[in-house]
Amino acid sequence: MDDTADLTQLDPRYKTMMRLVAAIFAAFLFIGASIAEMAIPGWTGIVWVPALLVILYVVIWLPMRRFAARGYSLAEERLRVVRGVLFRSDTVVPFGRVQHIDVDQGPLERAFHLATLTVHTAGSHNASVSLPGLAHEDAVAMREEIRAAIRRDTR
Repeated sequence: MDDTADLTQLDPRYKTMMRLVAAIFAAFLFIGASIAEMAIPGWTGIVWVPALLVILYVVIWLPMRRFAARGYSLAEERLRVVRGVLFRSDTVVPFGRVQHIDVDQGPLERAFHLATLTVHTAGSHNASVSLPGLAHEDAVAMREEIRAAIRRDTR
């Protein structure tokens, strides 16, 4: 399962959405850094410079790494989801274990025409697997493909 060459990347708009979420966090960090900067008289830049470096890291580099570390494969009657930069996770869900499938969209996902596919499985350990960052049309098509495969197996 180490082979990541056969994985499909998420929709590129997901990287932009992650950057927007990071920018919202960064705005609050910058406000806090500005308050701290004004509280320290005579030391211009002592808080702003490190805060700006962290903001650049969180807004530009981190979403790129998170995006590159995610992928999925829908083949051979199974869904494989790979994610994680620091802690790598490779989850395989056989269609025979699927109980139900959700396609969710939050406000930002709707704005970017993205969706999250959540596959709920039988059992208690890792009973659901989420795959964010899919184009809404792709998530719906994947849901229907999994449902069709389950119907074939139950006949």
